[in-house]
Amino acid sequence: MLIAFDYLGCYGSQNLNGERPGAVHEMSIAQSLLDIVLEEGRKHRLKQVKTIKLQIGALAAVVPDSLKFCFDLLGRDTIACGASLEVETVAIVARCSDCKELFEVENNVFLCPQCGQPSLELISGRELSLTSIEGETGDTDDADDDSYSPKHSTSQ
Repeated sequence: MLIAFDYLGCYGSQNLNGERPGAVHEMSIAQSLLDIVLEEGRKHRLKQVKTIKLQIGALAAVVPDSLKFCFDLLGRDTIACGASLEVETVAIVARCSDCKELFEVENNVFLCPQCGQPSLELISGRELSLTSIEGETGDTDDADDDSYSPKHSTSQ
């Protein structure tokens, strides 16, 4: 099932000491992810979720291992228990404001390799998208795994 959503909150969030809050950020993302997985699982009568695929931008301020840990913790006693979270990191891509060159940002240096000007237009790198859910329905006449690609998408 293809579900795409953009998570636009908590980028660069800090606590009162100026530090990143750690797993608390990933816990709230894991809870939202689990809510979507369980809702889609109910819609498609899944008995067990096997694989959940995500795309996470390099600037999304999400630690994949922390997200996996939090998801495993929250997913206990649900159809998502034991599901594999597969994370694809989305590169930071920018467009030069002057020459319109598209380029992949390396080492967080937002200078256009073509003209040397600083780029302020971010094309990708902040995404947090759920791209697919694979699971079993338990029906004997179905294939071993069912993969769904819903048309549900939210972007802002």
